Amino acid sequence: MTLLRRLSLYAVLSAAFPASFAVMPAAHAADDLVAIARAALANDAQYQSARSQSLATSEKLPQARAGLLPSLTVSGTTQWNDVTVKQPVNAASQHNSHNFNFQLTQPLFRWANWVQFEQGKLQVAAAEAQLAQARQDVLLRAAQAYFDLLYAHDVLASIEAQKDAASQQLALARKSFEVGTVTITDVHEAQSRFDLANAQGIAAASDIEVKRHALSLITGGAPAELRRMRRDVAFAMPEPARMDDWVERAQTDGLAVLTQLANQEIAAREIERQRAGHYPSVDLVATYGQNKNVVTFAGNPISNQTETATVGVQVSVPIFQGFGQESRVRESAYLLDRARAEVDLARRNAALQARQAYLGVANGIAQTAALRAAQVSSQSALDSNKLGYEVGVRINIDVLNAQQQLFATRRDMAKAQYDTMLAQLRLKAAAGQLGEEEIAVVNALLE
Repeated sequence: MTLLRRLSLYAVLSAAFPASFAVMPAAHAADDLVAIARAALANDAQYQSARSQSLATSEKLPQARAGLLPSLTVSGTTQWNDVTVKQPVNAASQHNSHNFNFQLTQPLFRWANWVQFEQGKLQVAAAEAQLAQARQDVLLRAAQAYFDLLYAHDVLASIEAQKDAASQQLALARKSFEVGTVTITDVHEAQSRFDLANAQGIAAASDIEVKRHALSLITGGAPAELRRMRRDVAFAMPEPARMDDWVERAQTDGLAVLTQLANQEIAAREIERQRAGHYPSVDLVATYGQNKNVVTFAGNPISNQTETATVGVQVSVPIFQGFGQESRVRESAYLLDRARAEVDLARRNAALQARQAYLGVANGIAQTAALRAAQVSSQSALDSNKLGYEVGVRINIDVLNAQQQLFATRRDMAKAQYDTMLAQLRLKAAAGQLGEEEIAVVNALLE
């Protein structure tokens, strides 16, 4: 598939995607990832700016096409003439003169215009690829903000649970101190953990508000209660399973790569367009003019009217332009070298992003499984320490540490799950495949 056809495919997808993600008001009723994505597409300022830029760039094609189509101009004048002749005899005349002229020009051979027309096609297609990339970007930012807010809620819930557990342990330590089975140190340790959880809870509540406003910045409105992730989520390795396959896709189909390839092709054609400054141009020119004079001489009006029609071929051959055209050709060659370097950089970045995302998915799956096992172990450890504390073989700090470890494991488990889902989306985006279907797949993992 040629570059232009591949870019045109993204243009079709770019036009169709917003229709499938229908425009909706600000996310006052948004409670899942699909609704947040819809609100982001409808209200995100960066994406709206990218859409406007794409529409503006789309006008490059009709502007370039105009250089191949005929042009028609019309001009005319009307004037009043007062003529006095003093020699050899006094005489005067007053008359009106009117004239108008039509000129039709049809380019027959203007190679620079034809190359510019081809450049216009590439510019429009590249703009559509940039719009598709901006759409992927807003979807990723919306998903990131969505899961950041969920994680902020998870952190607060973990702190609140830890606070409740510390409160219960504090009450138990006080009761045990009153009967003389523990020292005052146990009470102070429990009080310290309770106060620390209380302070952390204040910070976590503030962080929720920050994350909520960050999401509102993208969606244009404050979200309602968000759907949370299911605890029994099981992740699978991406298909294809080989990382090199994803790297290859990113280097060939990544939107940033396709955009830079289009810019490289435009730069290559610019050299050809500048060289065309040495070529002759041939135009078909047709004119029609009419000139009318009404002269009043010695009180007698005299009318004079002429009509002129011409059809011919006009040839223009540039001979010397002060070496300016040669300089513009060299300039275009240097810009082509820059475009090639930018293609190479885009491919390297695409490969890096694909590898990072793939490893993020693989490591996230492994980490989630490990943390799930650690959560079971932490719960068992907590139960054992509680029992040991009751029979006197464990001290208060052991129970508090076991509680903190359990809640930290739960928090890390949620973070690992969110990061894994985001890595899946980033992997799709690196290969230029992030769309509504991928958002819906992740959305199905929510409650």
